[in-house]
This record gives sequence, C-alpha cells and structure tokens, in this order.
Amino acid sequence: MADVEDDDVEDFVDENRTLAVDIKYKITSFGADFLVDGLVDRFKNGDIYVPDFQRSFVWTKPQASRFLESILLGLPIPGIFLFREEDTNKMLVVDGLQRLSSLTAFLTGKFPDTDKTFRLENVSERFEGKAFADLEPEDKRQINNTIIHATIFQQSLPSDDDSSVYLIFERLNTGGTPLQPQEIRAALYHGPFSDFLSELNEIESWRKIFGRTSRRRKDEELILRFLAFLYSKENYQSPMVRFLNRFMSANRHLTKLKKKQVSEQFEKTFNFIYESLGSSAFRPSRSLNAAVLDAVATTVAKHQLYDELTPKQFATKYNKLLRKKGFQEAISTSTADESVVDQRFTEAEKTIV
Repeated sequence: MADVEDDDVEDFVDENRTLAVDIKYKITSFGADFLVDGLVDRFKNGDIYVPDFQRSFVWTKPQASRFLESILLGLPIPGIFLFREEDTNKMLVVDGLQRLSSLTAFLTGKFPDTDKTFRLENVSERFEGKAFADLEPEDKRQINNTIIHATIFQQSLPSDDDSSVYLIFERLNTGGTPLQPQEIRAALYHGPFSDFLSELNEIESWRKIFGRTSRRRKDEELILRFLAFLYSKENYQSPMVRFLNRFMSANRHLTKLKKKQVSEQFEKTFNFIYESLGSSAFRPSRSLNAAVLDAVATTVAKHQLYDELTPKQFATKYNKLLRKKGFQEAISTSTADESVVDQRFTEAEKTIV
C-alpha cells in the first residue's frame, strides 16, 4: 500500500490554501447575550455545535481553571463568534470552543476527554480544588448568571457560495496549525454528502492508492475533486477552492446525485485503476499528484474505460500520457487555471480514450 503523509500530495497548497477575494459579500450580524447556564444547555443539546476538526480540547486544566476563576471574580471575559445556518437555525462555533468546552465541563463535573472530576487548579485559595458542586450557592449563581456576548453572523449574498465563512475560518486560524480546506468544508457543509465522502474514502482500492487515512482530510478532498470534475466540469472556474466549495454546497443534502450510482462508478473506476497501475497510480514522481488524478480518473469514469480497456492496455496509454510534454506542463504549474485544466483534460481524452 502507498504510504502517504499529509504533506505528500502535490497540488494542494497553491490552489487551495488561500481563497482569492474577488467578490463582495453581504453579511448580516447581530450581538446576543447568553447566560452561561443557557449557553451550556444549547451547547450540550447541539443547538450550538462544534465542527469535527475543532472537537479536540487543548487547554490544560490550569488554563481552563483560570478562565473559570475570572468568571467567579467578576472579571471581563472575551465573547464568542457563531455562524448561523439558515436552513437549521443551528449555530456553528467559529471562535470560542475552548471557553465553551471549559464551561460545559465544569458545570457537568468532568474534565474533557477524561473521567476525572473537574476541580479548579492554580487559582485563589478560596476556589482551589473545588468542583462546581462544591462551590457556595452565590458562586454557582455567579457562574450561571454571567453573561457571555456572542456575535452571530450569516451570509446573505452571494447565495450560492458560503466562502465568507470559509475565509473567516481561514483567517481566525492563522496561528498554530492552519486548517485544511476540506476540514473547513466538512464543518460548513456537514450532512449526507460529507458523510458519503467519508464512506467512499473507505473503499479498499482507493485506500490502496492513497495510503493511510489523512488526518487532515486530504484524501476526502481528492474524492470531492474527482466528483466535482466528473459531474460539473463545465462549471469550472478558478480558484479551485471556490469550485469545490460550490460543488459541495450544492450537493450537501445529496438530493441531486444518485448515491448508489456514484458509489458504483467510483468503485469501478478505482478498482480498475489500481488493477492497472497498482499503488504507483497518479504518481509521476514520488508524490501523489492531484492534477494527474483529476484528469485521469475523471476520464476513466466518464468514458467507462473499465468496460472498454484491459488493465494492460490502459497502463500503456497512461504511461504514454505521462510522457507527453503538454500533459507534463498541465500537471506541474498553474494547475488551477482554466486553460491549464482544459489542457490536461484534453490531453487525457486524446490519449487514453
């Protein structure tokens, strides 16, 4: 099996990391003040929810304890940032996860990701070692009645592109480990299609081609990219990230694509490619090349070459394609430009069909 690290896939950084800002957004936002106990209830029941990539709790117990001590002492605390989904009215946590998690953990009694009782540490003597249940009634009321300000926003225009939310995630996470595009999409467009991508990601032949599961969802992004070109290439405009965002948004509820048909075509395509090329598929050099994958795999699926060619015939055509100067150029530089995308798809069609 190929052994792919998260940074061992060519053709992601230049195309996907930054979304060019060439459109104007209309954002509506308002402030809301929540009492802590009500905020925690909303967080626990899922009315305020956390995207998958943010689920890890990174604060230490002393860090969380000092935040809670600030509330107990009546000190000002930062607000939180939420994105309101139009169709569900749920609110996604954009900024403030550690604070919300700390509050929820303290009020429910268990420190995140452990079975240990959450007792305050490295705080003033009055509160040291106390769990929420141990606090004096007035201190419990101090926490429950503290108001946390939330900025809640929603994108009104453009209606077919939630990229403002994508940009906000991207820019709020400039420190530390930057979020990967597919991690953000999985949060913004969570639902049946996102779950379906995860299912396709488990198909054996695909796993043998890509390698072990990507911690940062790069494998799922490649699947999304393949499907977007297969079913919507005529709508392609750079940047690549916006094309993928729009395709995932349009298919979020899986009402346009036929799941069984897509799954069968995906499996046939990658079974055939793996049988023909093995784990070296889409690797003109050591790394897996996304531009090779989208042109070759899409062409195989579109023309159902798994029913037309033998594995040996396909491998011969594929190797010929990799040697063509025009194709080499189209998988190496400016690979998201419309003309370059058209060039590599044209070369693939002419050579392997």
